[in-house]
Amino acid sequence: MASDNKNWITAADVARHAGVSRSAVSRTFTPGASVSEQTRQRVLASANELGYQVNIIARTMITGSSNFVGIITDGFDTPFCSRLLVSLVHQLSLHGFMPLLVNTCGQQQLEESLHRLLSYHITGVIMTSAVPPLPLAREYLAKKIPVILINRYACLPGIDRICSDNVQGALMVAGLFRDQALQRLAFIGGNRQNFNTAERWRAFSAALPAVPPVACFCEDDGYQSGWNATDKLLHAQPDLQGLFCASDMLAMGAMDYLRQTGQGTTLKVVGFDDIPQASFAAYQLTTVRQDTHRLALFSVDSLLKRIENFARPSLEQSVPVSLVRRCSA
Repeated sequence: MASDNKNWITAADVARHAGVSRSAVSRTFTPGASVSEQTRQRVLASANELGYQVNIIARTMITGSSNFVGIITDGFDTPFCSRLLVSLVHQLSLHGFMPLLVNTCGQQQLEESLHRLLSYHITGVIMTSAVPPLPLAREYLAKKIPVILINRYACLPGIDRICSDNVQGALMVAGLFRDQALQRLAFIGGNRQNFNTAERWRAFSAALPAVPPVACFCEDDGYQSGWNATDKLLHAQPDLQGLFCASDMLAMGAMDYLRQTGQGTTLKVVGFDDIPQASFAAYQLTTVRQDTHRLALFSVDSLLKRIENFARPSLEQSVPVSLVRRCSA
């Protein structure tokens, strides 16, 4: 039994209680290790009675690897990012992984955070930040640590990319505007260097050669940027009929600007993401829905396959999107 002055039950305590060796306890809690069913049941019963939990840190020090997976993001506070993180954490937990979330807002901080993750002997990294630092990604790959990118681009051997189908989504919006016979169209996007913004703009503009839309790019894809961009566009072209925004937050900023100023009362607005707020009564935003469940599912599945065979060819997987019709368009 555990002594009274201990705060934590150890594997040695479980071994004494179960009447087995310390190594038998270790094998019982190591996936794939060889241990008889009778011994396993005795160890599990003792562990349950004593309240034993595996010391992941100690195991990491012994084996040189862990069940930690780094998740790099550039905004816990954005609704779409929050939905994606919930799905990622759920999928990782189903496979026994422990996520280490790193929020970063700048290149220097991102590099420091990625270096810091190495001290945890992470088994993989999932990047959702806007600008993955390629030299650091190469460093992970050189250490045979799998790197998964979600909705990001990097041309590096060994990196797996899981992306929503931006082209499909943009074509759906272009088709919707064509069906409504709208002629004067505009696009609002975040930073033009952003992979998603660039893809959505290229596909949208290419699908409308007869009525080429105008574009306004912002520093980010947030609410205030949508407000400001709509003000700029309507001052240049007051008779706009259709507005495609590269994110729902941009679209909500645009809709509130229209509501506040009374301009463009017939202007159709479409977003991208389908965050929960898009269905609120104040917006009822028509938007392109990203499937965060499948983004997370495919990302973790890719991680598992890369752990099993690090040398396999790079994967690029596209996740279908869907158009959600509401009142804004």
